[in-house]
Parts: sequence; C-alpha cells; structure tokens
Amino acid sequence: MTNHTVVAYDQELKELAGRIAEMGGLAEGLVTDAVTALVRGDTTLAQKVVATDARLDRLQHIVEEQAILIIARRQPMALDLRHIFVAMRLAGDLERVGDLAKSIAKRVIAMNGGVRLKSVLIGVEHLAEIALEQLKAVLDAYAAQDSDAAIVVRDRDEQIDALYTSLFRELLTYMMEDPRNLTFCIHLLFCAKNIERIGDHATNIAESVHYVVTGRSYEDERPKADASIASTIAGS
Repeated sequence: MTNHTVVAYDQELKELAGRIAEMGGLAEGLVTDAVTALVRGDTTLAQKVVATDARLDRLQHIVEEQAILIIARRQPMALDLRHIFVAMRLAGDLERVGDLAKSIAKRVIAMNGGVRLKSVLIGVEHLAEIALEQLKAVLDAYAAQDSDAAIVVRDRDEQIDALYTSLFRELLTYMMEDPRNLTFCIHLLFCAKNIERIGDHATNIAESVHYVVTGRSYEDERPKADASIASTIAGS
C-alpha cells in the first residue's frame, strides 16, 4: 500500500470503531432510561426509548455496510480482519441490547401506572445497575483492547444470573400471595429477564474482545448460575 492508502485505511478502521463507541453509548442510555421509566412508571420516558431505538438500528446497518466496504476494498488479513469481524458482531449485540430496552419500555407503557411493588422494583433496579456496569466495563475493554478486563466481565455474568433467579422467586411469591399482583409481576418478570439477557450480551462482547486481542476463542463454557427454573418459565 502507498502511504496515502495506509492513512485512508487506518481512518476507515477508526471510523468503524467510532461507530461502535456511538452505538455503545446509545445502548447504555436506552437501558438506563428504560429502567428509570420502569421504576418511576414514566410512560413518556418509555415512549422516548421506543422511538430512539430506531437510531440504534440505523447505526447497526451503517456499521455492517462500512465493514463490508472495507473488506471489499482493502482485503484485510489477520488482526485487521478480526477487528472488522468483531465490529460487526458487537454491532449486532448492541442492537439487541437496544431491542431489550425497548421491550422493557413497551411493558412500562402497557402497565400504565398499575399496581406497583416498591420492594421488587428496587431488586430490578439493582439487577439493572449490575448489567449496566457490565456493559460499560466491556465497552471500555473493547476501546482499550484489554482482554484481561473482558475476562472479568465474563466471569461476573453468573452474579447477574443469581440475582435474576432470586428476583424471580420473590415475584413468584407475590403472585401466589395476592392475585391482584399478577399482571404487574408478570410484566416485571419479563423486564427482569430482558435485563438478564442484556448481561448475556455484555458477556458476548467480552468474548469478542478476547478474540480480537488474542486471536483465540474461549474453550471453556461460560460461567452460569443455576437459573434453569426461572429461565424456563420466563421463556428463555
């Protein structure tokens, strides 16, 4: 490659990474707003989340188009090819995080200020805090190309699973105690499951960061807490 071509190629890769950073920030914001709307019963904020998710979808398409063009023009190999491949994978994970946030927001709108159990909402909020910490940490690991930081995120995933299982059991108790809690608890159960899945996508990104930095995939099973009953009933 000529010097001009090398500079242009480097700029294309930086733009691709910049799009992922933009998607990451937007996905974090959508999850934060969706959970805030859930805790406050704020349907206006929930509607904003639903509308904003379309922007994340558009960014995913832009990343995919940019990646395909770079591959066609530059025919990258080794590390560069891994970077492009992983950028496409991350875009998919982040788009799905946005979908999960939108799903939470839609349930907030459906509940429309119905019966609310503050103690359970606190548990959901705590679950979301951990999932968001995971998402932010793994996006920082991607930006820094830090495989060790990504491993920490992957190893912490079982904490989210355990919190979700505990919350599921608490919701089940409320549903059995008083039928008037049933509708709210079912909505909340699906919201909690969506948050747990956001943690799974953070783990997916952690594995992608490890791959792009080392060129190797994990050979061991990712750590998972025993959430089999809750996952089955919640439709995982």
